[in-house]
Amino acid sequence: MKLLKKITFHIFILAALFISSVSAQDLSFNAGADVVSRYIWRGLDFGKSPAIQPSLSASYSGFELGAWGSYTFNETASGADELDLYMSYSFNIKSVSLTAMITDYYFPNNGIRMGNYNNHDDDAGAGAHTFEAGVSIGSEKFPLAFSAYYNFYNDAGNNVYLQLDCPFKVKEYDLNLFLGATPGSEDNPAYYGAKEFSVINIGIQASKSVKITNDFSLPVFVTYCLNPQMELSHLVFGVSF
Repeated sequence: MKLLKKITFHIFILAALFISSVSAQDLSFNAGADVVSRYIWRGLDFGKSPAIQPSLSASYSGFELGAWGSYTFNETASGADELDLYMSYSFNIKSVSLTAMITDYYFPNNGIRMGNYNNHDDDAGAGAHTFEAGVSIGSEKFPLAFSAYYNFYNDAGNNVYLQLDCPFKVKEYDLNLFLGATPGSEDNPAYYGAKEFSVINIGIQASKSVKITNDFSLPVFVTYCLNPQMELSHLVFGVSF
């Protein structure tokens, strides 16, 4: 636990020093937010409430360091509020693009202090953070992308999530068909709601930019998803700023 906490702290300190030493012309920042009618993550409903989801990131030469959050509009659902930190590196091999990522999942209202990095099996109780490693692979020549994610810390079941995406375009709409599944977990089935291999996230997302003025367009999207494991479906509207 102490080692992981120190590693995380040192990584972000080094990242901050790295960013400060990079020329402003080579460094790009991105800040924005989505407002969604529901926060649906991998087929799971978090908070059963509309949410605002701000993001902030800095990137340079394939590296990206960022923060992403989700905050419900319903105070009684604030236990689902989330603040994640992540680091990623993207690169290309000919026409194939690869991205590797580490994400720190943290829920500020779960009653555990942010500085608590205990593991799931700690006598004092699990900590506030769950760490996930992920990788995604895509190709410019083939309209399919594959992603895999693995919980390597503070998850007794080391849960895994797999997703296949098929992006395409129809007129002014950007569309994406997706299929997500988990091998399941006997030790922590509550994480994705499955003890064995299950498809938990099937659907389609459509997005477009709605012209407001000659100089301003507003990106909007609608997602329909089905969780066959839980026998639930969701239709989500979102707008990006």
